[in-house]
Amino acid sequence: MYIDGRWVDSGDSATLEVLNPANQEVLALIPKASREDARRAIDAAFEARERASKLAAHERSRILLKVASLLEQNSREMAVLIARNVGKPLVDAEAETARAVLTLTFAGEEAKRIYGQTIPLDAHPIPAGNENRLGFTIREPVGVVGAISPFNFPLNLLMHKVAPAIAAGNTVVAKPPSDGPLPGLMAAKLFEEAGLPNGFLNVVVGPGEVVGDEIVTSDKVNAISFTGDSETGRQISEKAARTNKKVILELGGHNPMIVLDDADVGAAVSSAVASTFGYSGQVCTATRRIILSEGVRGKFLAHFEESVNKLRVGNPLERTTNVGPIINRRGLEKIERLVEDATARGAVAKTGGARLVSGEYSRGNFYAPTVLDKVDKGMEIASKEIFGPVAAIMKVTREEDFADAANSTVYGLQASIFTSNLARGIKLAKKVKAGAVLINDRTNLRWDNAPFGGVKMSGMGREGVSLAVTELTDLKFIVVNLGES
Repeated sequence: MYIDGRWVDSGDSATLEVLNPANQEVLALIPKASREDARRAIDAAFEARERASKLAAHERSRILLKVASLLEQNSREMAVLIARNVGKPLVDAEAETARAVLTLTFAGEEAKRIYGQTIPLDAHPIPAGNENRLGFTIREPVGVVGAISPFNFPLNLLMHKVAPAIAAGNTVVAKPPSDGPLPGLMAAKLFEEAGLPNGFLNVVVGPGEVVGDEIVTSDKVNAISFTGDSETGRQISEKAARTNKKVILELGGHNPMIVLDDADVGAAVSSAVASTFGYSGQVCTATRRIILSEGVRGKFLAHFEESVNKLRVGNPLERTTNVGPIINRRGLEKIERLVEDATARGAVAKTGGARLVSGEYSRGNFYAPTVLDKVDKGMEIASKEIFGPVAAIMKVTREEDFADAANSTVYGLQASIFTSNLARGIKLAKKVKAGAVLINDRTNLRWDNAPFGGVKMSGMGREGVSLAVTELTDLKFIVVNLGES
């Protein structure tokens, strides 16, 4: 663990095995943090918060840009670590590492432009004398930020929490995922090498119900930035409210792709393959439901099945691999249960539909890329986030029903619409309840300094580096009475 600028063991010497999900190889034994360890990390961040708030913006910027440079220099090692630790295909792990460099760079730049604004008080007739008053706002760091990140982007999503928090002048207690902690720990080493002062970043790994709970409930922590499943996010929101913490919640998604009868089917198929099966579907923005109009159904399915059958499932470290393993057995069993429920209720597996268990797959957590046709809204898979390489195909016949089909879950993260009629697409996009709607593009796209977040059970607040900096600061209004002129 990294606490107050030192690498330390857990107070009770407990350890956590870190596994490679492709073959169950033990990659590392790391300290398994206890509640007391989490308190030590929180105390270190709390004690350092005044020093952090006084560190000049240009110094915060310099450190963040130095971390970005160090990460770029070590990008190959980091990408391989991501691939081995969470089973992400190497090409995708390299892309994640490159994005994290950008995230850190954006944060370094944002540190220098945390602006307030002047307020024209003389526009107010009451109280008298406003022509002699000057009003302006400044933004101040909230204090200690708890950063809790998931396994699927173990580096970049952690940087989306840590980098804006530090840019804003906060200190951080970070909890990387127990299933994928190694990239976050390597990132902490880079912050240390870049000269981040002691206590500004503290990293502990352990069970959410222990370490995460301590971070969320501590009255020394002022804000929580969490990415993970919706139920955990709901619990965090309830607990954080007891101490009036700020929260940024990036939660689950059950993202629809709508393909209208005037769509470019080839483009829709390519996007559906990439956004459904990228990183084995273990992405909150992945396409879960493909809602087809009757006019394109046959052509789309024929091309889609053909493309899915060409996907290469295998070792994440091989560049020819398109789909790697599921992160753990629990996730694999959830996929199996949801697919079995759907097929028992009338869905048809056009491809896949089962765990891969023979040959090179025998020791890993592999599930075959699956296309489930004839899915209806009464099936669990039509409403529950599966987090696996499964496409649920649904049909809509009436124009007015597309939005209702898209909005039929408790989620509202991202959605996509394929149509050659832009006006038609925009009208439909306005009816879809989601944080983002992409027209003629994939659901699983994100730009690291653009607004990102969901509605309904998909989240609260927005990420995107500049917005996260704003979320992790408090607005203060200052008024100066200049006296009689």
